[in-house]
Amino acid sequence: MDAILLQILNGLDKGSAYALIALGLTLIFGTLGVVNFAHGALFMLGAFCAVTLNRVLTLSHEVVDPTRTDFLGNPLKVDVPYMYDLFGEAAGNAIIDWSVPLAILFSIPIMVAVGYGMERGLIKHFYKRPHADQILVTFGLAIVLQEIIKYFFGANPIPTPAPDAFAGSFDFGAMLGFDPNTIIYPYWRLVYFAFAMVIIAAVFAFLQFTTFGMVVRAGMADRETVGLLGIDIDKRFTVMFAIAAVVAGLAGVMYGPINAPNYHMGMDFLVLSFVVVVVGGMGSLAGAVLAGFLLGILESFASMAVVLETLPGINQIIIYLVAIIILLTRPRGLMGRKGVMED
Repeated sequence: MDAILLQILNGLDKGSAYALIALGLTLIFGTLGVVNFAHGALFMLGAFCAVTLNRVLTLSHEVVDPTRTDFLGNPLKVDVPYMYDLFGEAAGNAIIDWSVPLAILFSIPIMVAVGYGMERGLIKHFYKRPHADQILVTFGLAIVLQEIIKYFFGANPIPTPAPDAFAGSFDFGAMLGFDPNTIIYPYWRLVYFAFAMVIIAAVFAFLQFTTFGMVVRAGMADRETVGLLGIDIDKRFTVMFAIAAVVAGLAGVMYGPINAPNYHMGMDFLVLSFVVVVVGGMGSLAGAVLAGFLLGILESFASMAVVLETLPGINQIIIYLVAIIILLTRPRGLMGRKGVMED
């Protein structure tokens, strides 16, 4: 039982990332009908927003510290972050320590601008083009963004630490009556799961309970009729593209402490996230979220040592095997709608 609980917990963080990226992909496809292969790059850009803010907050200058000397007795020069000068050492250190959560606020306007510019500058010209054209142009854009990040930040992963308050691990085993240290789970992974739940709930609430969301859902069902009512549905769909970009970016921001950001992390998640979307059902937001968590947990179980001893490498292909089985038995996916990509 403890091994089962541990693998479920281990699958939640990656499942959360799959669900958030797949949610954004489905938002774009459901509203605009665009297969966006650059969506993984938006996840990567969010992670590097956190890296950028951390570097800005840790900018420093040299000062002479008379209380410290070298072996010759000369005062040492030490690096002091500008945050210390602006807010004092205690407050400045706290701001630097919480750079990842603060990057949420930093990344939102950036991701809105990137999403808006991407949709207005490129995507809108491919609405009526075949899906193959959409895939090619957005995949090319993803490669361009990836190379830009590689040029400015290098090819190596960049550690992005979580706040010290969440640096430890939570003993689930002791809480559930198991022996201490039986089920240990990092605090930040719990934070990431909770954050994903909040974002997913916010997106669904926005679409379900706001007038803007209701119009968007109506436009997804019958775009022409909504347009005949005098509503500029195209402008609302552009906003939805920006929201999808923000969702992907925020997923990347908070994932940095779990897996150090690197220039190809978007591609690593992109293909798997598209599999998640297809398994959940093209155009189904609930299906994307459900499939994201289910496949994340399944991948975690497939990574167990006892499973790998029996079926070496199964953790690398399990998601694709499940996708094949589901699509053979349910061609529209778990919660797919009739008529989506069937013309």
